[in-house]
This record gives sequence, C-alpha cells and structure tokens, in this order.
Amino acid sequence: MRTCKNCGSEVTPAYVRVFAPEGLEQPRVCPHCPDKVRDGATVRQSRSPRV
Repeated sequence: MRTCKNCGSEVTPAYVRVFAPEGLEQPRVCPHCPDKVRDGATVRQSRSPRV
C-alpha cells in the first residue's frame, strides 16, 4: 500500500493515480488528513477542523 506524505495513512493505488501529481508515488494529502486539504493543484491548511 501507498502512504500519505502528510499523515502516514494508507491510500489505494487508484487514489494515488488520480490525486497524486504525475511521477509521485505518494499523495501529498489524503482524505484522512485532519489539518490539510487539496485545493486545485496545491495543498493548503484546512479552514475548519475535520472529523
């Protein structure tokens, strides 16, 4: 399994293929990250806490 660079959660290869930038094996942020979110092509701090 692949892991998120931010929180270390495991993600599926399909998630990496769709959401990680071309050529990266690990996503920069995933749905399990409590403090960061994807915003277009960038990653930013979340504006509100995620549960």
